[in-house]
Amino acid sequence: MNKSSYVFSVILSVTALIFLTSVADAIPAFARKYKLSCSTCHSAIPKLKDFGEEFAANGFMLPSGNEPKRQYVETGDDDLLLQRFLPLAIRFDGFLQLADREKGSLDLEAPYGIKLLSGGPISNYVSYYLYFYMDERGEVAGLEDAFVHFNNLFNTTLDIIVGQFQVSDPLFKRELRLTYEDYLAYKMKPSFSKAKLTYERGVLVSYGFDFGLDVTAEVLNGNGIGEAENRIFDFDNGKTFAFRASQNLGWIRLGGFVYTGSESFEEAGLRLDNTLSMYGPDLTLQAGNFELNLQYLHREDKVSGNSNMNTAMDGGFAELIFFPGGNRSRWILTALYNQIEGPGKMYDYKTATLSVSYLLARNIRLMTEVTHDFLNKKPKLTTGFVTAF
Repeated sequence: MNKSSYVFSVILSVTALIFLTSVADAIPAFARKYKLSCSTCHSAIPKLKDFGEEFAANGFMLPSGNEPKRQYVETGDDDLLLQRFLPLAIRFDGFLQLADREKGSLDLEAPYGIKLLSGGPISNYVSYYLYFYMDERGEVAGLEDAFVHFNNLFNTTLDIIVGQFQVSDPLFKRELRLTYEDYLAYKMKPSFSKAKLTYERGVLVSYGFDFGLDVTAEVLNGNGIGEAENRIFDFDNGKTFAFRASQNLGWIRLGGFVYTGSESFEEAGLRLDNTLSMYGPDLTLQAGNFELNLQYLHREDKVSGNSNMNTAMDGGFAELIFFPGGNRSRWILTALYNQIEGPGKMYDYKTATLSVSYLLARNIRLMTEVTHDFLNKKPKLTTGFVTAF
């Protein structure tokens, strides 16, 4: 990418900032319901504050339990909690990308993604959440997150989630990151495998202890969220399992993660079995206006009957977020480093990203980021917006 291209993109980014300052504000579904600012739950769209995490973990109900009666229909039936209005919201992402590549070096990516979201309580102890990807990079992707949440069972902190969700959600949520660049370690896998730490159908069980220890266990199909075959979603007999424990130590949270299981696949007309495992630590450090997130994962795949396909991979990321003005800061700086080392160069990945965000409104975030690919020695510049209403 030459110098003149960078100058052109920076000018275009500044022009976009000036133009978008005339956009009216908007209020997402939960803010509408409770008549609260988006900043109550979000430090910067879509990143959550601690209160927002508590709100989501409590089945999208206020942790205090003071639900506004005006939002529910008076049916005369104590066993029916019926929301007066179905909560709906839309997330709209759009970008412009400049990269050193043979085709599409200057790419207009708007809309990059449009999601229709809904969530809320079904009863005092059961809630739901889902979003429908109406447009994901030009195609209808359908449902991704879609689950029912059984909250505080037996008057304890025991929660059960059933449906579609990301295996990595108990670690760091990909959908809530501030960068265009992804957390690539959660997607690493050999080409023959369908099992990774993104979307799966399964059951997630979590429990929180008073002394700050949280434990999560997951049982998963292990083959993604593709279409059913003969009305069966899991087309082999293998299941995958995940377990995470994390301890809150005040300004540090330290966690450990284990993922294991088996799957079957076809190779050259043969049915082969793969036994896989993945494990690693994670850490979050919050000090003042800084937040540091670290993730490391080691993965091994062992194929019965063909040792030549056995693989080992290492991956991880480091993310540093700075809020110059604290939780209500309009400016946010994010640095993200990704690295994956696999059995061959085709799996290797190593990038560094620097992102600058500005909150035009509580639910409109403008961003510009530069990512440098150390392996291909090619930079990439992305600028755009993320909004929800």
